[in-house]
Amino acid sequence: MLDVTPLLAAVDRFADRLRAMPQSALTRGAAAEGLTLARELARRAQRVEFPDRPPRVLPDAGVFAVGDQLAVAGHDLAEALRTADAGTAGTGFDASAASAEAVALVEAAEERALRARR
Repeated sequence: MLDVTPLLAAVDRFADRLRAMPQSALTRGAAAEGLTLARELARRAQRVEFPDRPPRVLPDAGVFAVGDQLAVAGHDLAEALRTADAGTAGTGFDASAASAEAVALVEAAEERALRARR
């Protein structure tokens, strides 16, 4: 079974940082960065779970909700990858690579968000 702990840790760390940021930092770009990432993670989760459906766009729930949106989208992706890993033998889908790529996306977005808050 795929170990998604690194993805969950990265998502939770960034989500917690977004939740702790003051409004001024969120509006300077950190919230936009978090929402963009949450939308991408949600899109990826939907592509894994429902490859034949067009993904729906995660709505903008406001700067104070973006940490929660990121956490939900990240956990959804982790579960989708964990589940897909068990049933994709021979399909060419590499859930481990997808998880590692998602971790890199989270870390890059977190770095950009932290720069934006300064």
